[in-house]
Amino acid sequence: MRDDKPGKRQDNPWVTVARYSEIGFMIPMTLVLGYFLGAIADHFLHTHWIYLFGIIFGAIVGFISMIRRALQASAEEDKEEKDRSNDGR
Repeated sequence: MRDDKPGKRQDNPWVTVARYSEIGFMIPMTLVLGYFLGAIADHFLHTHWIYLFGIIFGAIVGFISMIRRALQASAEEDKEEKDRSNDGR
């Protein structure tokens, strides 16, 4: 029988790598998405400057998302560390 608590994830290093590599892809992907959405708006509205707002908006969204993920990962690590210290009383 297993000693794992229900709902606790396995300590797999690939899960950790995937979680942290996701943070590195957030800003470039939001920049690209903002650029393309701005370029599409430029095409349909016959302008040449909306893509700049798309890039700026994408950068802001990317940084906010990255900060939220980093804080969430930090909180999860703190919780796991606290659980480990409580288990070894």
